[in-house]
Amino acid sequence: MVLRWLLAAAYLLAGVAHLRSPAGFIAITPHWVPNPPLVIALTGLAEIAGAIALAAIPRLRQAAGIGLALYAVCVFPANINHALNHIALGGTALGWWYHAPRFALQPVLVWLALWVGGVTDWPFAGRGRVAGTQ
Repeated sequence: MVLRWLLAAAYLLAGVAHLRSPAGFIAITPHWVPNPPLVIALTGLAEIAGAIALAAIPRLRQAAGIGLALYAVCVFPANINHALNHIALGGTALGWWYHAPRFALQPVLVWLALWVGGVTDWPFAGRGRVAGTQ
């Protein structure tokens, strides 16, 4: 349950950041994404909705877990664009000390959203934990 609340809080904060300060997110958006300001606003709203559903609406928890997992997959091209094109944010270029752990943790975020959303119980199946009860 603690991890579910932490993930929900992280997505809530990220969603608010997308809406309040979209410039950095727009800057790392790949050129092939249509209408980046609209996409960034919509992703911010999606993060906020997913966070609320994950934390506070049990009947939507699985859908939120799936949605947030898919979200983490969908934003990966922006992370790649950010790293490979050395896009500076706020005048600061972030090196591989930032990007490498971010890339390594992306699959963990996908799994975590599915796990805390009660979609999967891997790798804890058969250990007394039932999906959705953490």
